[in-house]
Amino acid sequence: MYKSDFNFDLPEDLIAQTPLESREQSRLLCMDRISGGLMHHRFYELPGLLRKGDCLVLNDSRVLPARLLGVRESGGVVEVLLLRETQEAKEPSPCFFPQEAKEPSPCFEVLLLRETQEAKEPSPCFFPQETQEAQEPSPCFPQEPQEAEEPSPCFPQEAEEPSPCFLQEAKEPSPCFPTATWECLVYPGKKIKTGTKLFFGDGELTGTVNDIINDGNRVIEFSCEGIFLEVLEKLGKMPLPPYIHEELNDAERYQTVYSREVGSAAAPTAGLHMTKDLLEELITRGIEICYITLHVGLGTFRPVKAERIDDHKMHAEYFTITEKTVETVNRIKSGGGRVIAVGTTSCRALETIADDTGRIRAFSGNTDIFIYPGYDFKCIDGLITNFHLPESTLIMLVSAFAGREKTLHAYEEAIRRKYRFFSFGDAMLIS
Repeated sequence: MYKSDFNFDLPEDLIAQTPLESREQSRLLCMDRISGGLMHHRFYELPGLLRKGDCLVLNDSRVLPARLLGVRESGGVVEVLLLRETQEAKEPSPCFFPQEAKEPSPCFEVLLLRETQEAKEPSPCFFPQETQEAQEPSPCFPQEPQEAEEPSPCFPQEAEEPSPCFLQEAKEPSPCFPTATWECLVYPGKKIKTGTKLFFGDGELTGTVNDIINDGNRVIEFSCEGIFLEVLEKLGKMPLPPYIHEELNDAERYQTVYSREVGSAAAPTAGLHMTKDLLEELITRGIEICYITLHVGLGTFRPVKAERIDDHKMHAEYFTITEKTVETVNRIKSGGGRVIAVGTTSCRALETIADDTGRIRAFSGNTDIFIYPGYDFKCIDGLITNFHLPESTLIMLVSAFAGREKTLHAYEEAIRRKYRFFSFGDAMLIS
């Protein structure tokens, strides 16, 4: 099949630029997966459209303020979009613990067991209290630590100055600053080479390009004084899609009401229609709710460039399915209930680890599953999803579940009836 097989004409005025005032007021186009029949509802009617014993699987990933605007060493501007963390952020070093800290610094943690030799004269290792600066390196710090493959920055091998562990105020950036390494999209790409240094927020956050990988993505190591995610919350912007031109007044409207696990570069938009009251009503009616976490990245929104869709390579995205969700989904499947994925991300996570009977298992890892017509679904029985871009992997997944012709017919009907499209748009229920 070709990507042009999934093209359609969409009037620009149907691209939703802002969310509705009330999430649940979105329109809901209900489609019979077998017959292709269509019915028109509002999202708040969802509880009455499902059955007791059904199960909704939601993606609880939370969107990072993943868009950073900064400058290069040369002074030129740079825009960075964080895609996925490639190395877990390091904790702030104990070198920053103030001297008056109530907890002892782990730089000096000793457990005395028993005396083996009578005490000698006071060791020169114990600096007198009035000493402010050490002229010579202390003999307490051997040049080659016995149990360390690499010297710790807190214990330099040769130090003309006292260790940063003893400095109350450091004028120069300490080597103990915590770091985080991320795969990123950058602009302008041609000017961001390996070794390029980037600065954000008057130097509160800095980055160094360590590598250039597939498709030109950059691996950037970020450094800051403090906790990386807290600095990102301060300096970063919400990564709205490029087809949204209006300013978002409330950043929480690009988050689901149940988002918990921070890590996405875009919202799992099918869940944006849910409210806490609606979730409570679903539970009251005997519909079970469970969660997966899939951090949305380039795999979800990367455009298809290959003409033949089977030549397209999906970008890996990290996901987690807990034992609690496994128990719920497998019990629903065994009892004859329906498993309904809320969003293509939930669908892809479930289908990645489902066996031929539709049962799933607990898992944490990456998925690069690409679902398009011809795929044999194993787990999901229904899908709640927004209206997607032409020729995208998302409309290909919907077409795999409902059939290409029926899907395109539904899109034609949605356009005729002025449904709102894309991230802040209306939704479909396919079952």
